[in-house]
Amino acid sequence: MKNPNHGAIDNQQLVSIIERIEKLNEDAAAIAADVKEIYSEAKSAGYDPKYIRQMIRLRKMDPDELDEVDELTKMYRDALGL
Repeated sequence: MKNPNHGAIDNQQLVSIIERIEKLNEDAAAIAADVKEIYSEAKSAGYDPKYIRQMIRLRKMDPDELDEVDELTKMYRDALGL
């Protein structure tokens, strides 16, 4: 059985989808601006944003993955004499 709307565009649905995506993009931009402001605040307080980002990445890891990163980092540092 063929779909009678095959090839047709539901204008209302398309507009709704686009508007929802635009809203989420606006929200994401606002959140990105908030995050940037917090990094700026941290820098003003004497913290290094580079290391804050690194700590956030590390906190996302499960403990086993974190242990592996620590071991590999130590192994590479030792190999380089650092």
